This record gives sequence, structure tokens and C-alpha cells, in this order.
Amino acid sequence: MPILREGELDIISYHAEQTQRLGVRLGTLLQPGDVICLSGDMGAGKTVFSAGIGIGWGALTPLTSPTYNIVHEHRRDRDNRRLYHMDCYRLQSPDDAEAVGLEEILGGRGAAVIEWPEKIESVLPRQRLWVELRILEPTRRNFVFEAEGGRYKELIESFRGISFGV
Repeated sequence: MPILREGELDIISYHAEQTQRLGVRLGTLLQPGDVICLSGDMGAGKTVFSAGIGIGWGALTPLTSPTYNIVHEHRRDRDNRRLYHMDCYRLQSPDDAEAVGLEEILGGRGAAVIEWPEKIESVLPRQRLWVELRILEPTRRNFVFEAEGGRYKELIESFRGISFGV
């Protein structure tokens, strides 16, 4: 178990439903301009977690894997804000991200959930929430949340509060 610093959180999920519920809780806290980076091996639960984020945020359509489209844009009823769900797995370079509209995605009109962010890390904002998902067993996952910047440290503390009452 890593030694955590301020702005870090380490969680174990025991099944996909719990992974999705964690995403729901995080989704309720997102604001325009937030950047959530989900890193981990294939099958680690990034898309399940993203689907939960979409539910919590209030997306009108379910978040599904955007691997072949690269980006899905979601809206919600209450304020017509946007949530961008981006999958960088098929991108070859950060230039490819620019070609699919990364500047607009990060422009602050909505929140962004980015799977496989390590493929475009050099063009992502330094201030962000990075979530590393690790496969421990067939249904058990480890989530390590790391906040870069004040907004994201606050986000982790709020997430910790609604998830664990601490």
C-alpha cells in the first residue's frame, strides 16, 4: 500500500457495481473545466468507472467506450452543460488529440473524462485529477487518485466525504 500524501486517495473496489458507484459519486462533483484522467491496463475498469461518472453527472445518454469515435459529447437536462468522454487508446501522438478537438474539450465549456491519457499527457493541463486503475484479481480493482492543483485536492476531499463520510 503506497504512503499517501495530501491530494491522494487509495481505494479498493471489489466488483464492477462498486466501481460504477464510485464513478457516480465523482460525477456528482464535476464542474465545467474539470479534467479527469483514467489510466490503467485494458480491462481495469476505466469505462465502467466512466459510465458511473456519466450517471452521477446527469448525462442524458449512457457513457460507453468511445474507442472507435475517440470522443463522445454528452449533455444533461438541467443546464445543457457538456461532459466529454475521450478514449486515447487509438491515438498515435498528442497531435492526433489536437486533430479530434482537444482544445475545445479542454476549453472549459464542460468537464472531460479521458481514458488512456498517458498517450497525450504532454498536451494535457498540469492541473488535473489522475486516477490509476490496477487489476488486483478478476473482480477486484485498486484506484489511486492523485490531484494536481487546488481544485483537484478539493475534489478528492469532497469525493472522500461523500464516499466514506470522512
